[in-house]
Amino acid sequence: MNKPVSSSESVLKNIDRLIPDLETFYKDLHANPELSMQETRTAGLAAERLRKAGYEVTTGVGKTGVVGLLRNGEGPTVMLRADMDALPIQEATGLPYASKVTTTDAEGKTVPVGHMCGHDMHVAWLAGAAALFAQARDAWHGTLMVVFQPGEETAQGAQAMIDDKLTERFPQPVVVLGQHVMLGPAGEIAGSAGPITSAADSFQIRLFGRGAHGSMPQAAVDPVVMAAATVLRLQTVVSREVAATEAAVVTVGVLQAGTKENVIPDDAIIKLNVRTFDAGVRKRVLAAIERIVNAEAEASGAPRKPEITPLDRYPLNLNDEAASNRIAQAFRAHFSPARVHHTGPAPASEDFGCFGTAWQVPSVFWFVGGTDPETYAKAKAGGMLNKLPVNHSPQFAPVIHPTLKTGVETLVVAALAWLSPAKA
Repeated sequence: MNKPVSSSESVLKNIDRLIPDLETFYKDLHANPELSMQETRTAGLAAERLRKAGYEVTTGVGKTGVVGLLRNGEGPTVMLRADMDALPIQEATGLPYASKVTTTDAEGKTVPVGHMCGHDMHVAWLAGAAALFAQARDAWHGTLMVVFQPGEETAQGAQAMIDDKLTERFPQPVVVLGQHVMLGPAGEIAGSAGPITSAADSFQIRLFGRGAHGSMPQAAVDPVVMAAATVLRLQTVVSREVAATEAAVVTVGVLQAGTKENVIPDDAIIKLNVRTFDAGVRKRVLAAIERIVNAEAEASGAPRKPEITPLDRYPLNLNDEAASNRIAQAFRAHFSPARVHHTGPAPASEDFGCFGTAWQVPSVFWFVGGTDPETYAKAKAGGMLNKLPVNHSPQFAPVIHPTLKTGVETLVVAALAWLSPAKA
């Protein structure tokens, strides 16, 4: 007796024929990146592919977001999400399809643009999965909702789509699914229940001093010294105020002051980023930062208190336990168990969890490796994993094969864990 064909095998039967087209699509996206909330070209290409596949398509959701619905009879609705935006980073991969794009950012500055976080791969993955589901409607029942989200890098996009009445305009899914390409052997998948990406808080701190001639520091309140002392003291928050069994990251990414070497400026700017995995730890860390900033200013004799301005915030991304286990089982059944791994939470942050929260349904987020397996294995054996380019590095570039195919497969297999199979 012949073994019955599974739903995933039926939906994925055309994947090898689809990959060359997806590779071309991916390279085009990579060479033509767009900043957060400016993804008009990318959104247009995604929408065009969905329309050709027979989806009901709505554009301009949350400014540049795209939602596609493929209704295929009675059954649950499953949402698949991909983010579309790139970063203001000059690409240094040397790839023949590397970005040479520059654009004007939200502050009016001319900046380079590069897909240095892999969102172009995410768009190609979702476009591929959407096409395969449309080609195999006899293998499943229900409604597939695909969401191409803007503005993940600035924590704007998910909330912008929700504020644009996403939950009122479209059917409620039973689960929200998403994934991210990361450092790790290409072709392998990793995830876990519970916290999967950290909460993140970013702030700008403006320290006020009193300017003077560089030769007359006694007439000044030097904000450069104040800022330097503040930066050093902030490093004690994690090392001395967070328990070894807890986790937090405090990173100062910007320190700006002055315009000339012999002029003591009036103020200094610090921009910092905080990552946490627990609400209590977050509260303590943020309180410690505020205490230190104000204390250093007072110790320096600052003429006024510092200004602490929130820049963006990402929620803690929690994977639903039952849904995560369901997906892990589906992955192990489709891939070899050796390709499916359990991982701890990543210190990176995501606004993906906003969708599940807004709909009050389970959500699951996982990682797909994008590093050449041989390169990864050699680096691991030599204790050199920290030398490999990671997301947001100018050298970050996932290998196309087998990363592209794996990411399409994971979306299909995960969605089919909920979509009703075809009746025998």
